[in-house]
Amino acid sequence: MSSILHVNSSCRESILDVPATLGRHNKRWHLAFATIYCSRALHSLLNKKKSSKPPVYTHSFVVLSVEPHLAFPNIDHTSLTAVVKEKNLDQLRELGGVEGVADALKTDTKNGIRGAVEDVAERQETFGSNTYPRPPTKSFFYFVLEAFKDLTILILLACATLSLGFGIKEHGLKEGWYDGGSIFVAVFLVISVSAVSNFRQNRQFEKLSKVSNNIEVEVVRGGHRQKISIFDIVVGDVACLKIGDQVPADGLFLAGHSLQVDESSMTGESDHVEINSSQNPFLFSGTKVADGYAQMLVTSVGMNTTWGEMMSTISRDNNEQTPLQARLNKLTSSIGKVGLAVAFLVLVVLVVRYFTGNTEDENGNQEFNGSKTKADDIVNAMVRIIAAAVTIVVVAIPEGLPLAVTLTLAYSMKRMMADQAMMKVTKYWLGKEPVEDSSSIATNVLKLIQQGVALNTTGSIYRATSKSEFEFSGSPTEKALLSWAVLELDMDMERLKQNYTILHVEAFNSEKKRSGILMRKKADNKIHVHWKGAAEMILAMCSSYYDASGSMKELDDGERMTFEQIIQGMAASSLRCIAFAHKQIPEEEQEIREGRQKLKEDSLTLIGLVGIKDPCRPGVRKAVEDCQYAGVNVKMITGDNAFTARAIATECGILRPDQDINSEAVVEGEVFRKYTSEERMEKVDKICVMARSSPFDKLLMVQCLKQKGHVVAVTGDGTNDAPALKEADIGLSMGIQGTEVAKESSDIIILDDNFASVATVLRWGRCVYDNIQKFIQFQLTVNVAALVINFVAAVSAGEVPLTAVQLLWVNLIMDTLGALALATEQPTKELMEKPPVGRKEPLISNVMWRNLLAQALYQIAILLTLQFKGQSIFGVSQKVKDTLIFNTFVLCQVFNEFNARKLEKKNVFKGLHKNKLFLGIIGITIILQVVMVEFLKKFADTERLDWGQWGACIGIAAASWPIGWVVKCIPVSDKPFLSYLKW
Repeated sequence: MSSILHVNSSCRESILDVPATLGRHNKRWHLAFATIYCSRALHSLLNKKKSSKPPVYTHSFVVLSVEPHLAFPNIDHTSLTAVVKEKNLDQLRELGGVEGVADALKTDTKNGIRGAVEDVAERQETFGSNTYPRPPTKSFFYFVLEAFKDLTILILLACATLSLGFGIKEHGLKEGWYDGGSIFVAVFLVISVSAVSNFRQNRQFEKLSKVSNNIEVEVVRGGHRQKISIFDIVVGDVACLKIGDQVPADGLFLAGHSLQVDESSMTGESDHVEINSSQNPFLFSGTKVADGYAQMLVTSVGMNTTWGEMMSTISRDNNEQTPLQARLNKLTSSIGKVGLAVAFLVLVVLVVRYFTGNTEDENGNQEFNGSKTKADDIVNAMVRIIAAAVTIVVVAIPEGLPLAVTLTLAYSMKRMMADQAMMKVTKYWLGKEPVEDSSSIATNVLKLIQQGVALNTTGSIYRATSKSEFEFSGSPTEKALLSWAVLELDMDMERLKQNYTILHVEAFNSEKKRSGILMRKKADNKIHVHWKGAAEMILAMCSSYYDASGSMKELDDGERMTFEQIIQGMAASSLRCIAFAHKQIPEEEQEIREGRQKLKEDSLTLIGLVGIKDPCRPGVRKAVEDCQYAGVNVKMITGDNAFTARAIATECGILRPDQDINSEAVVEGEVFRKYTSEERMEKVDKICVMARSSPFDKLLMVQCLKQKGHVVAVTGDGTNDAPALKEADIGLSMGIQGTEVAKESSDIIILDDNFASVATVLRWGRCVYDNIQKFIQFQLTVNVAALVINFVAAVSAGEVPLTAVQLLWVNLIMDTLGALALATEQPTKELMEKPPVGRKEPLISNVMWRNLLAQALYQIAILLTLQFKGQSIFGVSQKVKDTLIFNTFVLCQVFNEFNARKLEKKNVFKGLHKNKLFLGIIGITIILQVVMVEFLKKFADTERLDWGQWGACIGIAAASWPIGWVVKCIPVSDKPFLSYLKW
């Protein structure tokens, strides 16, 4: 054993044989490496000792020593990653703590990394980038293969193969390939269009995914606090965290206060984990900041993080369906089942008629003559029958529905530019008097204001040179206060930070609506408390105030009432009122206060009141009016007091100026919370504004509105909005100011943070729904007509007037070109005049049933007339009659596509000139139909038509316009059509 110990110690000596010039932290790194690697050597030698062979002592274990990267010679990244992942405090201490790690990563804990391009590039090369390998982009051929997996397509291909084989065998290659080859070409066209559409849809959603994953993160580089993409974070970066942020990478806690992290995404535990420098400084990528704020040192990025490890084992293919998609799939399934039933009946009828000798060939001879009929002829006939039946299924299944949804959504996706309004301090009251000129503020009060703003903040100030402009970062309120204190009160934030030590911080959150700090002045060791927050809450904590001369006065009931009136007056002017308060801790309380680190919350002195103007954006009032015009009830839920909330709601048009504040239209969160459930359900519809609300109050209101059957949309940007955003039917979060927790809880992210975009979302949302309904009406008309015509003809005449190739062409027009034409209709003003659609209203409305049944019945009547009397009416052959049926049927769909543009309006041509794509698709369809009839005789199984026959087809099809106009005059019941079918 002594020899083993000797080898182990010599190992350590050989590794510790380092230059004496290395610093203390660097020596610790070497010591750590020595311990790790020599313990491995010892372990391997012990294993050898246990074996039967005597150990051979060599110096082979020396290769275990690490050769760190040249740019960062004092650090082994693998070991550092392991320290954080395993939360190994002992090993972290051996490495010199967080400061030692920062040293080794060449990071200044205060100013961050240098941030030069070459510095960032070097770190990315050494430690990797903060990205995760995405699943490979699905290629075009992937979607081609997916299209081939459709059972109906496979059956058609099998039929085409058999038809091709028998055709060539019977008629030779020159003539025999037409039937089978035509089906092949038609199937190829359907597959191509389907694959192209799905491929483009996939690309569209990938682009959108990149936008939603590109989170902005605040880091300190070169002493400058700046926002960068999460993908650009590197090891060594100092990242700034606040409530609602996502932790961007694995790392260590540098500085901060009251930091609590939600690690449920990693551990599944719902309890928040406290992070501090002593017991638990470890932070993990993908977790969320629940409370407090901090700065962290990034130690691992991308696939080296704990989140990265998890991502590498998970295939993130989100197949979650929206309620609309679920309803569409259900509709598709129902139509498909009807189509399948009809196709099966047609198959049975045609097979029975064939074997009973009731079918004739082209020359008028009986097709089946018992044993005299060749086996090849029987198989050929069966292939033709199966192909016809399968094609009916292809037409019946509305594959175009998902495509129509996709195209509509893709067309309506708009990215708007950021336009952020800046808040500004417009009023300051010292005592009971407004301060017009900052130079008149008493020196002692001025110092306290500067301390309260500079030290009790999560914001920061940066100035590159003494001549350059100040840059302020933080929340809009923090930025407004910092810019006011710096530009008007001449505050020096850096100097103040150097003169005071922060002992404890109570971070701002939406429930407390205030933040406070406990700090010690370095010059005299005296401890002070500073509070800042909602004016009425801070006022309630005060027993005295500073007047305009800087003298401290007692705050009696009369004075308190005066201050309350000042706050209400500021609030009535739409100002957000913030109060500052202070207290010096007496010497006898200092030790107790410092030990407990609990901030004093009573007997404070009011320093002053600040009024911040939160400008109502120009488009908000118009957006609120648009929403109200569209039948949407807009309610405002805010943390502001009732007076500010009422003023802003009136300014935005949510409240009328004549509405009394004591009416049920304005209520405080606490009052709403204390209502009984019956009272809440009774009053919730009347409430327009809820002031001083907590996250629970917002959630409660959403739940009440949903219980009453309303479809609820919630907008929000803070972490406190997350429960309500998640509970709502539609959560709309803000893309710029919104926290990651809020965005994750929402369905739609408004990229420009503008409420005016809500009206745009509403308009486009209705447009999407309307376009989908138009397409369903158009498609069901074709489905009903095609199924009835083929079924009746098969039962009565033993033949199908529309061949497989012709039906596949109709399918192409209807599913793909129809979807493209109707999905790209722009939103109109009429959409906002409609009442909102309830959550239980059927997708196919009574209006749609009226329109589609009228058109389908007209098409059925005309086409069946042509089927049974067409030859005698036009004096033509069977082949020309079938071509007339096919041509009329296709042209009916072309004309009906115009009818589908407007579900209720009689003028279907309004706004037509604006939709160039619609006109283009109609033109392409007509040209292709002419080519099919006139030039692809053998492919499409058609005969050429003369001018008179073309005129007749167009005239019959055009009659669908006046029919559509007359039908729209018929009133419909509000009761859903299908409910009459239920007993």
